Amino acid sequence: MVSAFLITAVGLLAGCVTPDVPPDAGTGDAPADSATAIAEEAYIYTFPILESYKMMFAQAVSDDTGVPFNAVVHNTSLLGPDYTLIVRPNNDTLYSAAWLDLRAEPMVLAVRAVPPERYYSFQMIDLLTHNFGYVGSRATGTEAGHYLIAGPRWQGRSPDDIDGVFRAMSDFVLALGRTEVFGAGDIANVAAIQQGYALTPLSEFAGTTAPAAAPALQLDPYDPSVARSAGFVDYVNALLPYIQPDPSESVLWDRFAAIGIGDANLQADTFLPDTLAAIDAGVAAALRAIEAESGELGREENGWDLTADAFGTPEAMLGRPLTRAAAAYFGLFGNTLEEAYYPTGTVDGDGELLDGSRHDYVLHFEAADLPPANAFWSLSMYRLPEMWFMHNPIDRYRIGNRTEGLRYGDDGSLRVYIQRESPGADRESNWLPAEDGPFDVTLRIYWPDPEALDPLYVPPPIMKAEFPPFGLTDFDVFEDNLLEVMQFVFNHTTFDANDDNDQAVLAAYSPLGVEPGKAFDPETAAQIDGQQFRGVAQAVTQEELAKLSGPGSMEQTTQIFLP
Repeated sequence: MVSAFLITAVGLLAGCVTPDVPPDAGTGDAPADSATAIAEEAYIYTFPILESYKMMFAQAVSDDTGVPFNAVVHNTSLLGPDYTLIVRPNNDTLYSAAWLDLRAEPMVLAVRAVPPERYYSFQMIDLLTHNFGYVGSRATGTEAGHYLIAGPRWQGRSPDDIDGVFRAMSDFVLALGRTEVFGAGDIANVAAIQQGYALTPLSEFAGTTAPAAAPALQLDPYDPSVARSAGFVDYVNALLPYIQPDPSESVLWDRFAAIGIGDANLQADTFLPDTLAAIDAGVAAALRAIEAESGELGREENGWDLTADAFGTPEAMLGRPLTRAAAAYFGLFGNTLEEAYYPTGTVDGDGELLDGSRHDYVLHFEAADLPPANAFWSLSMYRLPEMWFMHNPIDRYRIGNRTEGLRYGDDGSLRVYIQRESPGADRESNWLPAEDGPFDVTLRIYWPDPEALDPLYVPPPIMKAEFPPFGLTDFDVFEDNLLEVMQFVFNHTTFDANDDNDQAVLAAYSPLGVEPGKAFDPETAAQIDGQQFRGVAQAVTQEELAKLSGPGSMEQTTQIFLP
């Protein structure tokens, strides 16, 4: 049960206080045409609140959770292919999580010292999905500390031995922790670190009298069919007492009052039929807008989807309700860019969807283009459409700069082989096993270098192994398939019968059995001495090869076959 609490919190993968909403709330009897427009705007604004409540109810409110508020629980095993509760699971860190109830008083998060080489973080998320604070390697360092987390109406004084204060816009907060794992053999070490994470009420920490306990919560169970209808108004009204919106947005709440938002005594099922239908129509329009915007949160470059500023602080997200809603739809509780950056590779360098049943792939980083991580980076592959890990013969679900035995080139460059079958024993250190079918990959960069965020770092394209973006000087990579690759190039190149350079290239490779329009013959290739084709490749000058004309990429061709 504890594991389910933690994992659903990651998948990423709410009264005794007067609500801060306009006192003259409406009755829900707005004209039908205006009710639709207002409902669309209100639903977009409150969608993240609804999604947060869905998670909070399942993990801390429901009688079935077994996990109380203000208690840290830990995940103690890395996620693998048998885990299917959320999409795109993380195989880099172990999670710790707690839902905080700050109605009565603040809570104090204690962390012990963490070794500097190990990344950790606690992400503080309010009900509006703002990341209002971080504790950890980047934000506060790796020394031991105590951090006060307060709700929006707390007016007390922070004790002197508190190392930082974080104020939320809601009385309920998710504290989501991540602690780096160096490998399966490191889990016991991480578990020991997790035991140093603790939550204490402020009164207990300071040795003062505890305030009166907050009343028991009286909240309806989350029902998706209600949340995606005019019934969303009831959920919002039930949660508003625990949220303090930004004062600059009071005009929005004035508008929302026209459909009954802010009236705690109103029930959606008392709306007039025309109004109810109009609000339902507004909700449907809002969901379409949110889904559409979720596909526009970033840009695509080099075959990677790059999302920069979909999550952030209350100040960063102010006035951006559609972005906030689309981000919650796309990946609830995502990290702020400064903490972690997640490019997702969906197509190869030719713009074709990644598919392990059709191609092997190579991701080549020049030394200067390695992922710019102050902590660490990793690359994970997910089979589609499920977006889960897959079983593989070496039990590897991510590869990165912490991967034991990872081999770099003499020039500091790095090649990652993404394919369903082993690239050979001497290259398995750099192998990320791929699905035998469609897949995509996520590059996780924890604590990215600030200089890589403006302009945004763009990973190199993932290339089909038939067209790898590096030179023939590395003969150990191509000795087994050079002739097959050359045959591929010849079959995608137009040769000019009147061009001496074109004819020179044809003449050079003809003794090796490589000619335009032929199918590759492994038996013939096996009879060719390695030194022979090496000499041929070196004999074809860059100028001659560059003059070949046709639909193939000559720039890539020269990079592949010239020393």
